[in-house]
Amino acid sequence: MRLHEIGPAPGAKRKRKRVGRGPGSGWGKTAGRGQKGQKSRSGYSRRWGFEGGQMPLIRRVPKRGFTNIFREEFAEVNVGRLAKFEAGTEVTPELLAEAGILRRRETLRVKLLGKGEIGVALTVKVHAASEGARKKIEAAGGKVELIGGEAAGK
Repeated sequence: MRLHEIGPAPGAKRKRKRVGRGPGSGWGKTAGRGQKGQKSRSGYSRRWGFEGGQMPLIRRVPKRGFTNIFREEFAEVNVGRLAKFEAGTEVTPELLAEAGILRRRETLRVKLLGKGEIGVALTVKVHAASEGARKKIEAAGGKVELIGGEAAGK
């Protein structure tokens, strides 16, 4: 078999439909566009969501809520996930990313949440921490240090 002998599978290629080429073709005169109207004209293209002048659905349904432009996004880490580190380890966002605990590797701020149990004394450096998470870390003999000052924990 040579390159010039290879061809498409039978029936894979069809000839293009040539419309507007006389009444005998079955696609003559109006060329499958019906009669009159906006869609029969050349150059017709419809705006997204256009419903022929009827009030579009997107404008009919009521709007609710808003987007807070000052929202701060955090990568959330639960206390129970930190139990895999050895005692005395200083846990930082970089270490969490290396260990595969952070779901996204982007440079997001990290917040420590209180789900799970921990029995290892760790020094955890994060941008924010919940009160429950802080109590569990301190009960295990560790401490939580906030990156970027005390206001970050609120």
